[in-house]
Parts: sequence; C-alpha cells; structure tokens
Amino acid sequence: MVKFPWIKKPAFWDSSLQGPAAERPHFDFRRMWYRAVFLMLCAALLPFLTLAWFDYRISRQHIENEIVLRADRLLSNTKRTTSYFLDERQAALQFIAQDNSFAQLDDDRRLTRLLNGLSGTIGGFVDLGLFNAEGRQIRYIGPYALKDLDYSQEPWFQSVLVSGSYISDVYLGFREEPHMVIAVRRETEDGSFFVLRATLSTAWFNQQLAHVTEGGFGDSFLINHEGVIQTSSVFYGEVLKRFPLEVPPYEEDTRVLMTQDQWDRPIIMGYSYIPHSPFILLVIGQQEELLRPWLNTRYAVVSFLLVSGLLIMLVIPGVATKLVSDIYRADQERIVALREAAQANKLASLGRMAAGVAHEINNPLAIINEKAGLLWDLLAAQLEAGASREKILGLIDSIHRAVERCAGITRRLLSFARPGEMRIQPVNLAEVIGEVLEFHTKEAEFRDIKVRVEVAADLPILASDRGKLQQIFHNLVSNAFAAMADGGHLHVTATRRDQDHLLITVTDDGHGIAEEDLKRIFEPFYTTKAKKGGTGLGLSVTYGLVQELHGQIRVESAVGIGTRFFITIPWQSTEAVENQGKQDANIAG
Repeated sequence: MVKFPWIKKPAFWDSSLQGPAAERPHFDFRRMWYRAVFLMLCAALLPFLTLAWFDYRISRQHIENEIVLRADRLLSNTKRTTSYFLDERQAALQFIAQDNSFAQLDDDRRLTRLLNGLSGTIGGFVDLGLFNAEGRQIRYIGPYALKDLDYSQEPWFQSVLVSGSYISDVYLGFREEPHMVIAVRRETEDGSFFVLRATLSTAWFNQQLAHVTEGGFGDSFLINHEGVIQTSSVFYGEVLKRFPLEVPPYEEDTRVLMTQDQWDRPIIMGYSYIPHSPFILLVIGQQEELLRPWLNTRYAVVSFLLVSGLLIMLVIPGVATKLVSDIYRADQERIVALREAAQANKLASLGRMAAGVAHEINNPLAIINEKAGLLWDLLAAQLEAGASREKILGLIDSIHRAVERCAGITRRLLSFARPGEMRIQPVNLAEVIGEVLEFHTKEAEFRDIKVRVEVAADLPILASDRGKLQQIFHNLVSNAFAAMADGGHLHVTATRRDQDHLLITVTDDGHGIAEEDLKRIFEPFYTTKAKKGGTGLGLSVTYGLVQELHGQIRVESAVGIGTRFFITIPWQSTEAVENQGKQDANIAG
C-alpha cells in the first residue's frame, strides 16, 4: 500500500495469520484489501475508459467526416467558380472574334475599346492580340512590346489551329513572366483565318483561392496535369515549380484523401480536375490544424476524465478500507467471542473441579474437626490445670482454627463453583475500599508502600453486591502488592463514567505485565508468578465476579512502568434494592 504521512494505517494492515488457532484472523485482510481495490477499480474504470475510448473514436470519425465534407464543398464551389471564370472569358473572346472581321480588328483603337470593355465588364483581361494565319501578331494592345513577334511555332498556336480554341496553363513565353492565355480561331470568307488571343490575370485565381484558405485549410492552389504549380502556394513551392507530391489520378468529381506530405505529416488533401482546362485544383490542410478545435475540446474532456479517474482512485481505496475494516472488526469480535466462550468453558470446568475437590476435602475436615473437639473434651476433663493442660488445649485450638481456615477455602471454592444469588444492597464504595485496604495496612507500613484512594465526593450510594465488590478489590490489591517493590505506589480511584456506569481504576507502579501475557491473564491457572506460589485463580475469579455484576474489566500495562485495571460496573436502580429487601424479609419470615 502506498504510504502517505497524513494517512493513518488501518488496524487490519499488520494482522497476521500466525498464532493460536482461536486467536488467528479468519481472513488475510491485506490481500482482501488489494483484491477489493483491484476489483472495484476494474468495475469502475474499465467501463469508464471504454466509453471514453469509444467517444474519442466516434467523435474523431465524425469531425474527420465533417472536415471531408467541408473540403468537398469548398472544392466544388471553387471548381465551379474557376470553370465559370474560364468559360465566360473564352465565350467573350469568341463573341468578339465572331462579331468583328479581320479588318475591323486590325485597328489599335478598336482593340483598345474592346479590351477596355472586357476589363470594365467581366474583368480579368491583361492584353489583347490579333494574329494572322502565319502566326505573326500584327496587332497588340497591352503593357508589353509583343507586336510583330512570330508565334507560329509556339505550342498554344499549334493547338488552336487544331481545336479552334485553347486555354493554356501558366508559362513564361516571350515575356519571361508567368502568365496564361486564351485563344480562339475564326475562319474568314476568303478561306483564311485569324486568331484572337487574350492574356488572363492570375491575380484573380489567387484571390479566389484565398477564400479557401480562410475556410480553415492551410493551402489552396492550381497545378497542371504534369504537376507544375500554376498559382502561388504557401507550403509546396513557387509558381512553375514541381509539386512535391504525386499528381492525383483523374476523377470527374471532387475527391478528398487522407495522406502525408513531403515531411510525412498527416494531411487532408482535396483535388478536382477543372473541365476543359489544364488545371487541377488542390486544397490541402494539416490534420493537426484542422482538428485543433476538436482537440481543444478533447483536452477539456480528457482533463475532466483524469480528474474523475483520480477521484475514483482516491475514493475506492477509502471505501475498500472501510469495508475491510468492518470485516476486520467483525472478525475481532468473533475472536473475542470465541475467547470468552473458551474462558467461560474453562471457568465452568474449574468450577466443577473445585466442587469435587471441596467435597472431597470437606469430609476429612469434618472428621478432623470432630475428633479434635472430642479430644479437647476428653483432655479438658482429665488433665489437671497447669501449663501442660493449657499447652495441649492450645494445640487443639490451633487444629480447630486450621480446620476452619481450610473450611473457609473450600466454601470459597464451592462458592466459585456454584455462585450464590446476587444480594443487592446499598453500598458505600469508599467504605468497601477502606475495609479491603485494612487487611494490607501492616504490609504497606512494613514495605513503605504509599496507598492513595480518590473516590469522587458526588458519587451516590451504589446498589450492588458488597461481598463480590470486596473480593474484587481484595484480589486486585493483593496482585498489586505482589507486583510492587518496596517503596511502591498504589492508586485507587472511583468516578462516574456516565449516567449509568461507574469507573474504578487500580494502578500500581510494579514490574508490569509483558504484552504476550496480557491476553491470557484472566485465564484460570495462568500465572506469571508460578515460582512465587501463584495459582492463577485470582484474576480469573475477579473476571467472573465483574461479569456477575454486569460490568467489564480490562487492563493496560507496560513492563517496568506498572499496571492499571479499569472496572466499569453499572449503577443499580433503587427499585432493585427495594425488591431485594422484600425478598430477604420474605425469606426471614
């Protein structure tokens, strides 16, 4: 178990399965605690983490699908706009070629008016040029000096001769600057033809593609079918540079792919082929950037999950500790109950043995007493007065006294074996304690033992069995005197513990009791003074007497410091005393 200075170790943690069977715990509580914590953590965290994982997968799939749909919409809209831009300008150029003859167009002022009209209406035109059938540009209106240049061998001119119209990709040409052109051919009545060509501004494409970047995607640009970049790109190269990734295959509709860029970073790339043009529209975004709003939300959710998981991991050990502690207390109560049952059984066996011994001893004692009495009568009548007569009669009196003493012992054994009825009467506790201590006055003076008695002045008269109380105090005081060295201290107190119980303590500063002996001191015949003549009956009898008074007794001791006995007995009601008096009166009557 992880140790923290502010966490108190539970009582069951150091319990051991070693020791006597009657006092051995029924369970391995430490293992039970680990098992309970493990099972509860599994039961709480596994569904919790499983739901969190499913939520992560489903929400990520949902946001990725949403990004794909957004990219698809952006691609579709930009594709339509780009295609419309090219178609519209190609149609305008074809209309001018069809609406004007070669002679009309072979006029700088008319071409200027047409270019201004195109720029002022649909826009996007940079210049306008007229080419004859030999490929020479005979008229040019624009910012460059391109008049009279021969374009007959240029790819765009060859293509327009074949197809009748042409939209170029971005190239350098004679201008040495990136540009793109639209050209249309018109047949003339004399069987010849002319070509009308216009240069389109790439700034319009950049402006339109900037709206795509505003939609959250990091880069959007055009490439041609050979993979040459046609418009400005942020991350993938300059205009007319080679696109670093593979050119996506032709698809009629828009497509969105999950792939990696040239730095192996995960990206989302959408592309679409612009119809009737050499362009491919690309929209590329970093997955990390596109998923960042979702990831920020995930961070908040993960933080909540971590706090919740930590709370679960803190609460479950506490709950497990409480449950195992309850089981441990129940098991300790079971051990105490078994110990008390075993002790009660020992006391019962001792009682039966004491009764048998007492009966066996009483018979020869009665004979001895009777014969001694007869001997006293005979000798008293026959012997003359004198020292010899007094000495012999004194010896016979000693025999009588010894017999009476043995009879008293056997009566106490019989009383222990068959306890008499409780005789409840008013008892002044201070008087009872004083009577008991009188028997030890001479020994206390001889051994210089200091005896201190403190009985609370507000204690009412106790309703209890006076004889049993005397025996309890006598046994405890005798044990204390036996444990103390000369010059020791004995302290007896009596206070009100609560409204219903009295607390009595008997404290000595003797040699104390070892911890392994504390559990057995109330057992019959168990003694730590076997070499000094101890029988091991005093405390067991005391324990039984306290139980008869419906009280409790416990002991605290430390070797070399001393021992303290705690006795708790209930107050008896006045009615119990009165009822006992009535019973005595009835018996006497």
